Amino acid sequence: MNTNESVPLSKLIGAFFYLLAFPVILLALAGDWRWTEGWLFSIIFYVMSAGNLLYLHFKDPALLKERFGSPVQEEQKPWDKVVLILFFIEFFVWFAIMPLDARRFGWSPVFPLWTRIAGPLLLVLAMVMLFESLRENTFAAPVVKMQKERGQKVISTGMYGVIRHPMYAGAVLLFISAPLLLGSVYGLLIGLLLIVTIAVRSLGEEAMLKHELEGYSDYMKKVKWRIIPFVF
Repeated sequence: MNTNESVPLSKLIGAFFYLLAFPVILLALAGDWRWTEGWLFSIIFYVMSAGNLLYLHFKDPALLKERFGSPVQEEQKPWDKVVLILFFIEFFVWFAIMPLDARRFGWSPVFPLWTRIAGPLLLVLAMVMLFESLRENTFAAPVVKMQKERGQKVISTGMYGVIRHPMYAGAVLLFISAPLLLGSVYGLLIGLLLIVTIAVRSLGEEAMLKHELEGYSDYMKKVKWRIIPFVF
């Protein structure tokens, strides 16, 4: 491992504690620390997110360093700064509304059993897709920019041979599976808004890659679908 590319151990440990904030906030907003669905979501989310951190720390520290970067960067496309701000606002509203809706206030009707079974299965699939995207693509930076200093090139292996944005596909599943598991209609509605936002972002990202990354135009011809095969 190239130590010059490593994230400091203190920062890595801090990230594990940061991830713990998500289940704490979820259960606190729910007002019920015995909420089974909330615990199931929290365990899946934390274990698999922490696994991603550990994998990148040992296998791809350069990408981990990129993922730890600021959401606003000098090389970042200006329009992406606006899209990311909008995305973060939508995400935090989405995350907060689900426990308030599904548990504390019970705004949504009780979801059928099949959704509470499909929810965690789809959530695991979403997290696996996010992991596979990071494992396959060392250039999966959190912001839209060209990484010339890292020798950025087209990635067309693994899931990138099926869809052009498997990380976004994993996010789509996340925004659907979590409210299905937790039982929140409002979570589903805001999740759809998040999906539209990342779909719009993919259009801008591809416009940049098409003009600035050698071989991306040919890749687009080979892999037809952006996020959802036969749909988009």
